[in-house]
Amino acid sequence: MKLTKLYDKAYDWLLDIGPKIIVGLIILFIGIWLIRMLRTRLRAQMSRKKIHSSLQPFFLSLTITSLYVLLLIVVMNVIGLELTVFTTIIGAFGVAAGLALSGTLQNFAGGVLILLLKPFDLDDNIVAQGQDGIVTSIQIFYTVLLTFDNKTVIIPNGKLFNEVIVNVTREGKRRLDFEIKLGYVANVEQVKAVIWNAVKGTANVLNDPRNRVGVSALEIDGVKFVVNVWVNPGDFGAAKLALQEKILNDLVTAGVKLPGM
Repeated sequence: MKLTKLYDKAYDWLLDIGPKIIVGLIILFIGIWLIRMLRTRLRAQMSRKKIHSSLQPFFLSLTITSLYVLLLIVVMNVIGLELTVFTTIIGAFGVAAGLALSGTLQNFAGGVLILLLKPFDLDDNIVAQGQDGIVTSIQIFYTVLLTFDNKTVIIPNGKLFNEVIVNVTREGKRRLDFEIKLGYVANVEQVKAVIWNAVKGTANVLNDPRNRVGVSALEIDGVKFVVNVWVNPGDFGAAKLALQEKILNDLVTAGVKLPGM
């Protein structure tokens, strides 16, 4: 008698839950098939849209994982399983992980924004976080610069994206500015002529945009001449050294009295 009752209860349970399990399994298999198809299409779409190679695996993994989690929740709901404990565990885990990885997540978010918005590219010369160098690598969590004195600088992307970034390379040309201070005994036109000749005779100085030489300030102890010339970003350091040296030598050759002489 007891065995019969147990059999009846099991039979009733199967009649009640069996169809739900079957429907749940059908949804599960169809969902897995659709997600796999979507994975292939997403990969091709991201390559077509030229999304940065460092971001493609992340976006693909995030999308597919989210879809699998959503599919699992739908199947569990169809079968009739309680989701309260499941969602509570996921929520608690998310909060704990967020607190533990707050700095890492900030760097990650900065890396994603840098790769998407592209304030700079590989081989660009940038000035950021007190560092001046060439971008050699852009990773999800950090960016690597090679400074002009051959030091490798690794900057966390969270700090990098939230501060001022000066992209020296992007515009294609860079203006070289410096001043020369001479006494009032110096002849202004003579000095300007000497500087212009030095500018024209210095390699790596461009003729376009227009260069400029003139008096920038009149001070108690002398006159300041400003020199504004245009160079390619990669030639900035060499052009500055060469032009300043040539101006100095040409001023001495022209007999212009320099301070301290």
